[in-house]
Amino acid sequence: MKDIKKDQESGELFTRLIEIVARLRSPNGCPWDRKQTPETLKKYVLEEAYEVIDAIEANDPQEVCEEIGDALFLLIFLAHIYEEKGDFTVSEVLRLCAEKMIRRHPHVFGEAAVSSAEEVINQWQKIKAQESKEKKKKRSKVLGNLPKTLPALQRAFRVGERASRVGFDWSSAEEIFPKLEEEISELKEAISGQDQKRIREEIGDLLFTLANLSRKLNVNPEEALREAVEKFIERFILMEKEFRNQGKEWQELSIQEMDQVWEKIKSTFKH
Repeated sequence: MKDIKKDQESGELFTRLIEIVARLRSPNGCPWDRKQTPETLKKYVLEEAYEVIDAIEANDPQEVCEEIGDALFLLIFLAHIYEEKGDFTVSEVLRLCAEKMIRRHPHVFGEAAVSSAEEVINQWQKIKAQESKEKKKKRSKVLGNLPKTLPALQRAFRVGERASRVGFDWSSAEEIFPKLEEEISELKEAISGQDQKRIREEIGDLLFTLANLSRKLNVNPEEALREAVEKFIERFILMEKEFRNQGKEWQELSIQEMDQVWEKIKSTFKH
């Protein structure tokens, strides 16, 4: 049974949060908050999103709760600044979001019928394509409008994912390996020619191909790389500790000594 009391409490608290933002931005509010603009807040929006992801990966519900709150506050804060400028109101943000979610879920709020998550995705894409057509925006009907500010690996993953929905894809992960070898060969040629512009381009092509290989193997490349970086940091810290215990400084060490300790750490702390 729907908990009306809980819904009312949530609504009251949301209103309270909006009031707090308004107070912070008022003439007698916080100097730092009053100074902020959409441009200055961009980096904080990204940071808060990543902190939510970190909390989820740490499997800490209390931390997730707090980080979602921080992200929510920042988004309300951003919307309030636009409201001050007369561009739109917080209410418009909420109304448009609610209308969009209802429109994109006709199988829940309408008469449409779907039998699988895949059918939901196809229906979602058709509705988005129609919305884009109505807005007359110049964008790919298939690829949509993936934000340029997405992490590049994640954006590459999503672009490949969307292209695959119309059949523009490798049939299997195995078919991608020859393409990888081709990209590596082209990168070697660029390095031999000392062509920095081409080296940059070929590294980009190689990373894009790897992102698509990850997709075919059902691995998110952004998450995989983040885990690899964390693993490297953890092992590097252990290597630092090992040399510190030996009373050695970095400038005293050869690459062979570093490799020896690194391999020892890898074999001892595999995960």
